[in-house]
Amino acid sequence: MQGDVDQGFSFDLAAFRAAYARFLAPAGGAAPRILLTGHSHQAWPDVARDALVACFDDAARLVDDKWDAAVLPKLAAVGEAILERMGFDRGDAIAFGQNTHELVYRLITALPRRGPLRIVTTQGEFHSLRRQLARLAEEGVEVEWVGVEPRAALADRLLAALRPGTSMLAISAVLFESATVVPRLDEVAARAAEIGAVPLVDAYHAFNVVPIAWGRAAPHVFAVAGGYKYAAMGEGICWMRVPPACALRPVFTGWFADFGALAGGGGVAYAPGGARFAGSTFDPSALYRAAAALEHWDRFGLTVPRLRAISLRQTGRILGLLDAAGRGGDVISPREPERRGGFVAVRCARAGDVVERLRARRVLVDARREALRIGPAPYLTDAEIDEGVAAVLEELGR
Repeated sequence: MQGDVDQGFSFDLAAFRAAYARFLAPAGGAAPRILLTGHSHQAWPDVARDALVACFDDAARLVDDKWDAAVLPKLAAVGEAILERMGFDRGDAIAFGQNTHELVYRLITALPRRGPLRIVTTQGEFHSLRRQLARLAEEGVEVEWVGVEPRAALADRLLAALRPGTSMLAISAVLFESATVVPRLDEVAARAAEIGAVPLVDAYHAFNVVPIAWGRAAPHVFAVAGGYKYAAMGEGICWMRVPPACALRPVFTGWFADFGALAGGGGVAYAPGGARFAGSTFDPSALYRAAAALEHWDRFGLTVPRLRAISLRQTGRILGLLDAAGRGGDVISPREPERRGGFVAVRCARAGDVVERLRARRVLVDARREALRIGPAPYLTDAEIDEGVAAVLEELGR
């Protein structure tokens, strides 16, 4: 991971908050909420609503011509901007999907069959990957589940598990339960490529908040992420960066994967670049929201290093409040800034009940098993963070 942050910039918080009027000041006279869900469902900027109207208007104006005239050019521009924010070259290949699961499964169906499939992963992966790999294991795929604890030695255990004959490495850049930045990610992914395994990195909990240094892995790595979390794009817009010169042929494939080739005759042809991992007809409204959100970040000068600086300051503030209240021992997330993602997780029995009680107080957090996740976002004031954490502390003490 890159440790680079950019502290030397001016940030007009009042103007930025004004761009989120509909989320921060709900209609109907409802009391304002404190949205500590920045790691899961960030507030959408108001321009996302305008984008949905623009999507409708383009369809009304262009009908079926909308694809060539509006959607595909927008897809190309959004893809370049996303690649840059992921730390790749803007000209790299990228594939889009409604969710990361469909993209990951397409990649799994494209793995070379030199023998039985063997996939190395961790016990800390998000539910969709964990479930899919567990189901594949029932069908005879060998899955090695590497434990995440102790986290400081996770990279060493992954390297040990990557032996010749491995088909794929599938790991996260940031662990979704604890906000732990996975150490030596570039080294681990590069090692996978060296032994002939496909390296896949789930960068969802890193995108737009934790810069990634891909290093030696860059020419080889597949990386998935999406817009639902720190990107403020909403649902239905996910993607996979595809390494240069990829020639894999997914079995799970749709007609858009041949959209650029349109080959006739026998055989199944694939378009070049990321399009080979495309599916079929999709709802373009999420793409319009994504374009609007990306323009929003650029308008306020919020590059990934600058968003990282804001996030580290906010999560540091949350840690300080928890420490001052004597709850520091319950913190699951790393203390070191370079090892901490974009939220703070606190160990909590019956965390789901605490979430519901906080919701009744109009403080929104979420939980994963026995971990309460507190996720700031750049539109929050320090006063809101302080008030929200104070409510969390009161509920934890009940």
